[in-house]
Amino acid sequence: MTLQQLRYVITIAETGSLGKAAERLFVSQPSLTSAVKELEKELGMPLFHRTSKGVTLTTEGIRFLPYARQVDTQYLNLMEEFGKIEKRKTSFAVSTQHYSFAVKAFVAMAQQADVAEYELAIRETRTQEVITDVSSLRSEIGVIYLNESNRKPLLKLLDQEGLNFHHLIECDAYVYLWKGHPLAGRKSITLEDLRPYPCLSFEQGDAPFYFSEELMSTEKYSRLIRCCDRATVLNLMVGLQGYTLCSGIICEELSGVDYITVPFAADNAPEDATMEIGYIDRKNNVHTTLGLQYIEEMKKYLNV
Repeated sequence: MTLQQLRYVITIAETGSLGKAAERLFVSQPSLTSAVKELEKELGMPLFHRTSKGVTLTTEGIRFLPYARQVDTQYLNLMEEFGKIEKRKTSFAVSTQHYSFAVKAFVAMAQQADVAEYELAIRETRTQEVITDVSSLRSEIGVIYLNESNRKPLLKLLDQEGLNFHHLIECDAYVYLWKGHPLAGRKSITLEDLRPYPCLSFEQGDAPFYFSEELMSTEKYSRLIRCCDRATVLNLMVGLQGYTLCSGIICEELSGVDYITVPFAADNAPEDATMEIGYIDRKNNVHTTLGLQYIEEMKKYLNV
């Protein structure tokens, strides 16, 4: 096993294509394919599924990738400190559920980044992908929430993936809606008040209910619309008077001033109407400078 082979595996996993990986690595595709096959033979297991649509990691490949990334990163750190290679471009990535505060913290971190060159990424995505990104070290940090409905299965999954959950803040439920909504003037809103209006939910594919981003995900809503991005949710709030249940932490600078939150009131307030927001990272992971800055910016914005 060589460092070059590890770099090949990492790049193929990132691009999802042997051809694109070969272009990025400046090697021929046959040479790349041959090197990976030799590594798979040495390991005694396949790392990739190869199809006409591209390549994806096998179960063994998913387990192998974080270790490959760690070895590659440590090698580059060693060479920067004691070798004769140029200092590499600073990089950082975060994957997150759809939180405007997470984007705001990312903006603040990027503005204060004291480096000449950087390569940054923020991925607003599904809960399962947040966990997978951090587990595979595609992202250094992930931002998710726990409540009584999802806590046990998600913590079990995080442990299986070698991840830690770090508490940031605990929030009661709020109703997030357009300021022109008929219920916008209420001091509080009940579930019964909301029944005539569509509940908006971020699509999670075929994942179990506990991957839902919204509070009270097990509730049987008479009207439910699933969508994939925050901009669509905001448009549906205006066009269809939709709503979603959230933490109440809204960044007006990013979402605009046309949307408000109203406290959610429930008879015998359900346990899953409280959310604990936090960030996840790999166990025993040493954060980069930008990673530490990002965590501090989240805490600063959340006043924790």
